[in-house]
Formats: sequence, C-alpha cells, structure tokens
Amino acid sequence: SGTVVAMLNVDDLDSGVNGQVQCVINENIPFAITSQSNSFFSLQTEQELDRETEVGYNISVVCTDEGVPALTSSVSLRVQISDVNDNAPVFEKIHYEAYVLENNTPGLSIFTVKASDADWNQNARVSYILEDSTVNGVSVSSYVSVHPDSGLITAVRSFDYEQLKYFHFLVKAQDGGSPPLSSNVTVKIIIQDQNDNAPQVLYPVQTGVSAVAEIVPRAADVGYLVTKVVAVDVDSGQNAWLSYKLQKATDRALFEVGLQNGEIRTVRQVTDKDAVKQKLTVVVEDNGQPSRTAVVSINVAVADSFPEVLSEFTDFTHEKQYDENLTFYLVLALAAVSFLFITCVVVIISVKIYRWRQSRFLYQSNLPVIPYYPPHYADTGVTGTLPHGYNYEVCMTTDSRKSDCKFSTLGGQNVLVVDPSFAETIQRTIKKNSSIDDLGSADS
Repeated sequence: SGTVVAMLNVDDLDSGVNGQVQCVINENIPFAITSQSNSFFSLQTEQELDRETEVGYNISVVCTDEGVPALTSSVSLRVQISDVNDNAPVFEKIHYEAYVLENNTPGLSIFTVKASDADWNQNARVSYILEDSTVNGVSVSSYVSVHPDSGLITAVRSFDYEQLKYFHFLVKAQDGGSPPLSSNVTVKIIIQDQNDNAPQVLYPVQTGVSAVAEIVPRAADVGYLVTKVVAVDVDSGQNAWLSYKLQKATDRALFEVGLQNGEIRTVRQVTDKDAVKQKLTVVVEDNGQPSRTAVVSINVAVADSFPEVLSEFTDFTHEKQYDENLTFYLVLALAAVSFLFITCVVVIISVKIYRWRQSRFLYQSNLPVIPYYPPHYADTGVTGTLPHGYNYEVCMTTDSRKSDCKFSTLGGQNVLVVDPSFAETIQRTIKKNSSIDDLGSADS
C-alpha cells in the first residue's frame, strides 16, 4: 500500500480562489489521490492488490475549482494489475481413490488427477510429477506412471490381488513460475479381486496312489461323521465362498456332504450288504462368476477290522495299477502293429511298381533275338543215327509267367539233329550195356 500509480498535472488559468483546484476519485476502489502542490496530484494504492481478485480498475478523476460557480474537469484511467506467481496449484480433491480390477493389461488408463493455478499465463501452467516412493520394497514407478501434462495415471504392470490389495503414492503439481510453486496429493489405488483361483483342498491330502482315508464301522448310526473336506480359496468376497457337493459315490444312498461345511456323514444305517470299499468324489465350488472347482477323491472302508480294510484296499490299489499298465501296453502294441502294417503295404506297392517298369522296358526293346542251340546238336537237316530232329525256340522275359515256347518241324518231320561225335559216344555206351546184359543171360 502507498505505491504511487500515476501523477496528474492540473492547471487552472484563473487566479486566486478561482484557480484553486481539488481532485477526487470514485469510491470503493483501493486507490487514493493526494495533492503534492496546487498543480500536481498523485494516485496511489491504499492496500495490497490481488490480480486473482480484480484484474484491473477503471478510475475516474474529477477536478473542481473553488470559483463560483465551480467549474470541473474529469479524466478516466485504466489500471491493470500484472501477475505475480503467488499461487500454488490446487488439486480438485484432497485425496484420490481409484479401483483397478486385477489381472489388468499393462498400459491400462486408471484415472486422471487435475490441479488448477489461479495465476496467469506461464505462472498458471501446471505439470504433474510422480513423487518417488516404494511399494513392497519396489519403486512406485514400476507400478504406475503419470502423464506430465494431462495428469493421466496409467498402470505399468498387471496387478495381482493375492499379492497386493492396495498401495499409496504422491503426485506433485508444479506451476511454471519462477520460482515454481507446487502442491502434493495422495492417491490410493485399490485392487479388486477376480475369481482367478480355484479352491485348494487341504484335507484329505491327495496323493498319487489312493489309500485308505477313513473307516466306518458297520455299527455306525445315522449321521455318523465319516470325515470333513477342508478347502480354502485365496480369492476374497463371494469368490471365496465355497460349497461342497457329492459328485459320485459307490453307494449314493449311504453318504451325504454338507453344502457349506463339507462334512461327510452317513444317511442311513450301515448293513452287512454294503461293500467294504466305498469311493466318494466331492466337488468343491466357489461362488465366483464364472465359478471354479476342485475335485477330491475319498476312500472309505466299511469294516470293523483293520486287516480286512488293509487287504481290500491293497488289492484295489494293485488292480488300479495293473489296469493302467495294461492300457499302456495295449496302446503301445496297437501303435507297433499299425506301423508294421503300413510299412509292409508301402514295400509291396514299391516292388510291384518296380517290376512293372522293368517289364515295360524289356517289352518295348528293339534288340535282335539270337537263337541258341545246345551243344552236340546242329541245325543241318535229318542226318545221323536219330531219325528225327527237333528245334525249340524259347523266348524268355523277366516274368516267367510270360515266357513263350515254340515247337517247330523241319520239312514236315520232327527232327532232332545230333553232332556225330556225340552220336558215336552214345552208340559205344549202348553196345557196352548190351554185352553186360548178354553175359548175365549166359550165367543164368
């Protein structure tokens, strides 16, 4: 206050009282006018000015002399207030909360924080900064990011409700003044649960080989507690509400399962006709959408003595293992037979094709046929000791079934021509055999 805004020089050509001048301004403004001398007036502030309250003022100055009648003159002044960076950004809310469904896609836009600055121009330009902090020992920047201009908060990773249910961080809004002013706001991200986990059975413990789980004496009354299925779901809310249902049983009329507590009890009195081995299958289902289930198998023995139970369930286990092994070997044998059959078919087809191609090749060949005569035989006509001569023409192919044999005659007679040397040999042999026969006759 007291800062001089303007100086006014007022002249009145009259003299004396008629030249005395008084100046006033309009009321309800934080300004005052004072007189330094008869001709000079100063316009100054009466209090601190706030541009955010009033951007400018229109001031009317009226000067009046003291003559009779008084004469006046006026002037208007426009005073504009320049901005000073005296206001920090202000967020729309004191704190923010946002809900994000778990298993979200990285890069998901969560929501936007907004801050405003009452200053003007550059002093009112707001930028958003994610304040450094840690969430479960990890920097918050690995969970979310903030756009510096718009204030949009984006998820950097996929959230898991079972590992992190919520977290906090700070966002700073800073203006562009010099020096800059800033303010912070707390943001809380709440992770919402999805039904992404199936129920887990804690009891009875499921192992690879079925074993005796519970024993029911034959004297058990109606409502006898056989066992209790204990299961949990790591989800929350209705996603973790579990119900129990009996899916299969050796004798469904003998047992029942509590819908909410999972207790397995007898429905009727146990009789001697009931089988010793009783197998129950219980389904545990949650209340999520869609629901998820878990299946538990329970072996129950209806017997009074432990040796009887042990022998029955030992045989049952062996039979199960034997059936599994038999199935495996049957499948293996079927695969081997199928492979051998396909291999044989391929080989047979390949051989057939190969033979067909060879026969076609020889059939289409134009090579001359050279006759062949066995030794000691000559194609010279009917001579020698044998009166008949024979000539055989044989045509052979790769396939014996297609062979052709032709019988021909010479001069209308059947002739077999023999080499003379070979004929003499035959005659000597005949004579020797005749001498032996004559000698044998003389002895007799």
